[in-house]
Amino acid sequence: MHNDMSTETKVQILARLRRRYATAGLVHKTQLLDQAVELLGYHRKAAIRALGAPPSPPWAPALLLGRPKTYQPATLLPILKPIWFTAFQPCGSRLHALLPEWLPAYETDHRRLDADVRRTLLAASARTLDRLVAPLRVALARRGGTRPGNLLRQSIPIRGEWTEAGPGWLELDTVALCGGALDDRHLWMLDAVDLRTAWVELRALENRGQHCTLTQIRDLEASLPFALRGVDSDNGGEFINHHLVAYLGQRKRPVLFTRSRPYKKNDNAHVEQRNWTHVRQHFGYARYDNPAVARLINDLCKGPLGQLLNHFLPTHQLQAKRRVGQRVTRVYGPAQTPYARLLTAAEVRPAKQTALRQDHARLNPFQLAREVERQQVAIAAQRQLAP
Repeated sequence: MHNDMSTETKVQILARLRRRYATAGLVHKTQLLDQAVELLGYHRKAAIRALGAPPSPPWAPALLLGRPKTYQPATLLPILKPIWFTAFQPCGSRLHALLPEWLPAYETDHRRLDADVRRTLLAASARTLDRLVAPLRVALARRGGTRPGNLLRQSIPIRGEWTEAGPGWLELDTVALCGGALDDRHLWMLDAVDLRTAWVELRALENRGQHCTLTQIRDLEASLPFALRGVDSDNGGEFINHHLVAYLGQRKRPVLFTRSRPYKKNDNAHVEQRNWTHVRQHFGYARYDNPAVARLINDLCKGPLGQLLNHFLPTHQLQAKRRVGQRVTRVYGPAQTPYARLLTAAEVRPAKQTALRQDHARLNPFQLAREVERQQVAIAAQRQLAP
């Protein structure tokens, strides 16, 4: 049938054609069949059957057509459930392949099976097994969690270009310390960079849950030497959730919360660059799955590594782009450390600038580098221990 017509309309048209078809002559019946084929998209034989069939009264009982059910879920699902979960929820084809070996083990470990039930399970196709375990898959579906809802995501504006001067405008992102196996049983790194001063804060996350992420964002904000004015993130559920929206918005001076366009990594170019220079170059691509390592990493990031990055490693910042023909020339300002930029920022309070100068006077980059190396060795040793 044609899909540009509602089912109710099709039923009404068919009913009118059927009434006229019952009393029409041969020529008129041919015309009615042509109309049914054109309007309803029927094959001509199907149109003959549809117009010639008497309409069933509304009180007529529905007929159960098709083959009777051979596989009863009430009988088979209690047996399949422990097998399916123990085998790590395989698909139907894998479940079909493992049943001949797993059913004897089930009988040894659980209970004896009736011969007919065992025969039915072994005869079931992969597609039938998929249908039988479908309710189990629905029960395992993630509800809520860290996945952002459409309405919440649409309520957070997409960032344009932040033209406001001064520090306090952060880009946020997370980096998986998974070793190539992304299974959510590993640590994550929360990476934050200030757009105006390039001040960087890093935190280790035991998971990307809303509570864990918000806890580290609170700690991150408390460590900033300036007031937080705006946050921009990607569309991940660790950021797009009601907890972070409430934390940033429900305060005397709300923090502007924006997001990047989906699948546009260049929207977060500043933090994406730091994902390599500040995360991968110091923590590599190894797998960190011991939760005890998170505390050690955070001590390193809030201590010698953060001090080395922010106080002693200057960066360039783009000031302008100039296009001449097809060539784009980028103009960068003088290389400065984030610490030096903060000392000239009018938005940073004098008391905070004085405290930064005092901290800076006590620091030595060589001592910091040696401390970073020492703590990285301790982190690597702890990482290799079983969680």
